Amino acid sequence: MLVKKTIALNKLRDLNKRIRVVRGGTSAGKTICILLILIDYAIKNKDKEISVVSESIPHLRRGCVKDFTSLLKSLNRYKENQFNRSTLKYTFTNGSYIEFFSSDQPDKLRGARRTDLYINECNNVPFDAYNQLAVRTSGTIWLDYNPSNLFWVDKEIIGQNDSDHITLTYKDNDVLDESIIKEIEKAKEKGKTSTYWANWWRVYGLGEVGSLEGVCIPDWKEIDNIPVEARLLGYGLDFGYSVDPTTIIALYKWNEAYIYDEVLYKKGMLNRDISRFLSQNNINENIIADSAEPKSIAELQGYGHSIYGVSKGRDSIVYGLNLMNQNELYVTSQSKNLKRELGGYIWAKDKEGNTLQKPTGLHPDCIDAARYILTDTLQNPNKGEYYIY
Repeated sequence: MLVKKTIALNKLRDLNKRIRVVRGGTSAGKTICILLILIDYAIKNKDKEISVVSESIPHLRRGCVKDFTSLLKSLNRYKENQFNRSTLKYTFTNGSYIEFFSSDQPDKLRGARRTDLYINECNNVPFDAYNQLAVRTSGTIWLDYNPSNLFWVDKEIIGQNDSDHITLTYKDNDVLDESIIKEIEKAKEKGKTSTYWANWWRVYGLGEVGSLEGVCIPDWKEIDNIPVEARLLGYGLDFGYSVDPTTIIALYKWNEAYIYDEVLYKKGMLNRDISRFLSQNNINENIIADSAEPKSIAELQGYGHSIYGVSKGRDSIVYGLNLMNQNELYVTSQSKNLKRELGGYIWAKDKEGNTLQKPTGLHPDCIDAARYILTDTLQNPNKGEYYIY
């Protein structure tokens, strides 16, 4: 392996916050560049304890471990007697080390502390595993992944004050062979007539978030503004407090389609706070909430709001999702949390890879509110409709 400085390496060296999120397409050089930065850091600083983590040991051996040893050899730094292949730990002469282990090793997750952490392809590592590692890391945390779908990084990490976020593509790897570039760019043309290749190009060519296979609600369109002729049907409300947010989603009828608009997404709201928000925003008609919260519904009714619990039957979640899939749906551009959930709420699979009628993935705070109001609307078609003036 010939080590050369690339655009990607320079961009990564400019990151300076504790958590450094590196999203990218194929052949962008994410892994090589991060490992090169960590090797340089370990050589120049004494007694650094660096952990490189991925989903499994076989995955590590095929990827990070192989790249790591190749880089050291290219730099004329590799010494076989400093690499314990049974524990996958390389110790430098100054006392610093880089170790490799998998996220499916509980003793490692809850074991010794470290100075620095790199989780390779973190979209394949559970959030709980990340959290266990992060609280035992005193220094920098590197996270990289191909953005095939939304996952915990989007909700828990990106946008936080202590995190940097960068997107790399094959164009940032300016030493990439021309034949590989041509092969990657074939997908762009194929994507003009193929949904598969359009999604592949978006994820692996452009480094943008793609459409997840098995997503619960795959067919919806984005709309910038609510058309003036759209009719307001009501609002869905999902209660939250400390862990989950309280969400309110407005539902509009537009010709034969339905439009969702995110109105509220906020943690820490008491019922009196929700009441104040409803009054201040003139949300007074046809509010449909989670019927599992009868005390909260009764309290808001006591404040004078027209709010009722959604009617739930057996498998009400799947039933509501099916109703959403049976109708033409639009989501307003400003509904960022609803759009994020729609991209990361998927059908679970069993050990054999068969799809189950059980949703999993990102917590559906907005989707639940959207489901409540649409379910009630379709179950009670004679309810009044409200025009916006």
